[in-house]
Amino acid sequence: MPPRSVEVWFATSNSHKFREASEIVKEYGITLRRLPAKGRELQSDSVREIAGSAALETFASVRKPLIAEDTGLFINALNGFPGPYSSYVQETVGNAAILHLLESTEDRGAEFVTAVAYCREPSKVRVFVGRLKGRISDAVRGANGFGFDPIFIPAGSARTLAEMTTHEKNHTSHRYLALRAFGLWRNRVRAG
Repeated sequence: MPPRSVEVWFATSNSHKFREASEIVKEYGITLRRLPAKGRELQSDSVREIAGSAALETFASVRKPLIAEDTGLFINALNGFPGPYSSYVQETVGNAAILHLLESTEDRGAEFVTAVAYCREPSKVRVFVGRLKGRISDAVRGANGFGFDPIFIPAGSARTLAEMTTHEKNHTSHRYLALRAFGLWRNRVRAG
């Protein structure tokens, strides 16, 4: 049985991320409320630094316990590209361009990395990272999920994240791994 619910704000403009995160953290007795935007995004090669900076900056404005999140898709054959620039690449060129860049390569290895940063007081942030290894598919597959989900196949699976049900993805994904670490930590802190 989950512990009594605690309210945490999620600073994100992405409604897909908010829905996924809300479902994931319920299990840990956390109810998310949405702040429609996060602070100015730091330009960095580290999703951990980007999420941490966004959480601190947003907390300074709203003074409420909150999380901010950043995710990157790191593709081996592209030297980690698009990495922390994944959202911009997805919005500007999309999945088809990534598949085109990988047409003549055999190494389709990739990793999704999500950093969830929690802040409840000025200048203090704690970051939780989830990593999901996998590979890039040969074609767009699946109608669920969003972003690069239709071209990312987690290690040990034959299906893309977009071919999974929401429940399956929410118990497999990089976001799940980061939010699970946050939820478990938050419950230990509350119990202590």
